[in-house]
Amino acid sequence: MKLAPIVLFAYKRLDTLRQTVESLQKNYLASKSDLYIFSDGAKGDSDKGAVTTVREYISTIDSFKSITVYESPANKGLANSIRDGVSQVLKSHETAIVLEDDLVSSANFLNFMNEALVFYKDESKVFSIAGFSIPIKSNTKFDNYFTQRSNSTGWATWNDRWLKIDWDVSDYFDFKNNTKLRRNFNRMGSDMSGMLDRQMQGKINSWAIRWCYHQFKHDLFSAHALVSKIDNVGFTIDASNTTETYNRFQTKLDDGIKTDFLFSKDIGLDPKIIKQFTKRFSIISRIKYKVINLFH
Repeated sequence: MKLAPIVLFAYKRLDTLRQTVESLQKNYLASKSDLYIFSDGAKGDSDKGAVTTVREYISTIDSFKSITVYESPANKGLANSIRDGVSQVLKSHETAIVLEDDLVSSANFLNFMNEALVFYKDESKVFSIAGFSIPIKSNTKFDNYFTQRSNSTGWATWNDRWLKIDWDVSDYFDFKNNTKLRRNFNRMGSDMSGMLDRQMQGKINSWAIRWCYHQFKHDLFSAHALVSKIDNVGFTIDASNTTETYNRFQTKLDDGIKTDFLFSKDIGLDPKIIKQFTKRFSIISRIKYKVINLFH
C-alpha cells in the first residue's frame, strides 16, 4: 500500500504542536510516511517569539520517512495556509492526510486513513475521510459511517476531489436566496448556511465551510471513523479559532490496537447515526455551550 503523505500546519502553539507530533510519532506507520510541515508567519511583533520557538522545535522532529518544512515569511492565516499547502502537496501526490497543530492521534490513525483512502479511491461519491468522530452508538459491523458534512479535524482526501473545489463559491447569490437549498444544506447542522453567509460577507475566513458547500452542491459523502482516531486538545483561549474552553465535540480516543479495518460499500446515511451526529450542531447544543463558556 502506497502511503499518503502527512500534511501538518503549525503556527505559534508549541505545547499543542508537541502533543500532535509526539502522538504521530507513535503511529505504526509513522516511519514509513512522508511529513510536510507548513509553518505560518507571525501576524505581528507580539507573535514573532512564539513562531520562532515553534520553528526551532520543528527542526528537531524525526521518526518519519522524510520531513519537508515550508516556512512562510508572512502570515497567511489558517484558511489560506491550508488551501495553499494542501493544494501544493496534492499537485505531486494522489492523496494527503491533513492535521493541524492541536490534534492528538491514536496509534492506528494512519492505518485507518490510508486503508480508507485505498478502499474508496474509485468511489467518486466519497469526498473525504474523517479521522475524528463524536461518540456514536451503533451496532454496525463496519469501522466507518457516512455523513454529508466534511470534518476538518484530522482528515484526508484525493487530488481529483480537492482540486475541483470552487473556492469563490461562484453560485452563492443563487444559493443565498433559495430557501429550499439553505434548508437542505442545514440538514447536516443548523450552522451551515449561516457560516457560509459570514464567509461570503468577509466576517470569517473559513476554508472548511466552502469545502462543505462543494460537498453539498455535488451530493458527496465523507467516511468517518466510527471510533475517533483524533482528539482535539486545542480548545483554549490561546487558540486561533477554537477559543472556547468547553468543547461540545469531546470524544473518546481509540485505544489504537486495531490495525485492519472493515469499510462499508453502502454509501449513504444511517438515520440513527445522523441523528447523533447532527445533535452536536443543533441550535440547542450551540446555545448551551455558548452559555457554559460565557460563565466559565
